[in-house]
Amino acid sequence: MKRVIIDTDTAGDDTIAILTALHYFQVEGITITGGNVEFNQEVENALYTVQVAGKSGQVPVYKGIERPMLTLGTAQHRYVDDVHGDDGMGGAHFPKAVQRPETKHAVDYIIETVHANPGEIHILAIAPLTNIAMAIQKDPTIIPLIPHIYIMGGANNALGNITPAAEYNFYTDPEAARIVLHSGIPMTMVGWEMCTRYSVMDDADHEEIAALGTKGSQFFIDINKVVMQFNKEVHKLPGTTHPDTLLMAVAANESIMTKSGTYFVDVEAAGQYTRGYSVVDINGRLGQTPNVRVCEDIDREAFKQMLIDVLSAIN
Repeated sequence: MKRVIIDTDTAGDDTIAILTALHYFQVEGITITGGNVEFNQEVENALYTVQVAGKSGQVPVYKGIERPMLTLGTAQHRYVDDVHGDDGMGGAHFPKAVQRPETKHAVDYIIETVHANPGEIHILAIAPLTNIAMAIQKDPTIIPLIPHIYIMGGANNALGNITPAAEYNFYTDPEAARIVLHSGIPMTMVGWEMCTRYSVMDDADHEEIAALGTKGSQFFIDINKVVMQFNKEVHKLPGTTHPDTLLMAVAANESIMTKSGTYFVDVEAAGQYTRGYSVVDINGRLGQTPNVRVCEDIDREAFKQMLIDVLSAIN
């Protein structure tokens, strides 16, 4: 079973992604990055999700960097609680989990775990890439020891979700994204456009999931109440979106990724309208060395079945 660290800004679909990873991988630990909602709420959401999976006390959760790398003073990045609810969990306001976070910093945990298990620890990145970039900056000797990073981030020449040009994770900390993309670590990127094409769960899908009647399916319905409405009104999509779960599914079973290409990928760090824009040079016009395997097609039915398998198993 593949050994992984999950780096997350736990809200909404991150929770289902964590459940998916706990189903398919040996999760060594979960690290929290500033992103979707207030930082300590993200920590609580991760702890509660581990509890939902029936693994309370078995998977440590580490607090990482709360804001993007170049944030000044006490300035705050943009939260998206309008997407996920004020608690990041669809307004469900679950009780506090019994498990508490670890005292070690997430960046140190990543570095130490990679060194202790060279070539063994895959990174599943479903948040702004701040923690991972800082780990690389603090100790570049981890670079050849990481076999693969799976990244939910960016978009392949497609509409963004936080601005027309950018996907949220790359937009929130574009400098961190650039550091990771240029690190030389083998990586796979699943962009926002894959999510809108293949991960949308509409009303009929939600009815099918609710009919499973498990603790897992009820959790799925509860945490998706706000995002269902948001997507219909703002993104003009017919259901909930599951980018992070899609990333986990690809990492768990690459055969569901029916098409991919390796391209030069970079991120626009500044720009009045283009902060966080991911440049995916599919025609090689920039003359740069390809650095990222980019997911281009997904077997949607296979993905949905993986999701149903995960939710069915949690009772």
